[in-house]
Amino acid sequence: MSTFLTADCHFFHGAMLKFCPETRPYAGVEEMNDAMAAAWSGVRPTDEVIVVGDFAHRADPKDLRKLFDSLPGVKRLIKGNHDGPNTLSLPWASIHDVAYVTVDSTYCVLAHYPWRTWPRMKRGALMLYGHHHGRLPGNNQSCDIGVDVFGPAPVRLSQIKAHLATLPPLVDPESGNDFENDGVKP
Repeated sequence: MSTFLTADCHFFHGAMLKFCPETRPYAGVEEMNDAMAAAWSGVRPTDEVIVVGDFAHRADPKDLRKLFDSLPGVKRLIKGNHDGPNTLSLPWASIHDVAYVTVDSTYCVLAHYPWRTWPRMKRGALMLYGHHHGRLPGNNQSCDIGVDVFGPAPVRLSQIKAHLATLPPLVDPESGNDFENDGVKP
């Protein structure tokens, strides 16, 4: 079993064609859905796919369920701002607002929105998010893992780590002894 990650699929969301034309060069929603679903072909039925928010938007419930059932893998959802009742009612293996998981021996914090600081950050934990469609720069410990950054196929952590290695170092706002007490006691 392998673990794959993705975010911001936005299946059925026609506005994405205008919002992200460079990464979604499709003639229409049906073409986008078909291309993105086909990109899941590298996922085996026993693999885990964690969707870090915004799986679908404005979808007919029957069409959404048909698409969901066609996608391979054990699917888990970290809720995003576009994951409405129809998406939440799908038979996900789990649904969370935030997840703290170990993938390939690496501790990861998964949330649809990026965090400036996160648990175990100073011990190498990664913060993986979506929502910004590649418009918010990451650093070597935190990045957008969405479709508009990595492409339509869910990716393995090794691919994310290779991308993280190209990003600037994390600037830790809590590093060093730069807090002054001025004699005030808690």
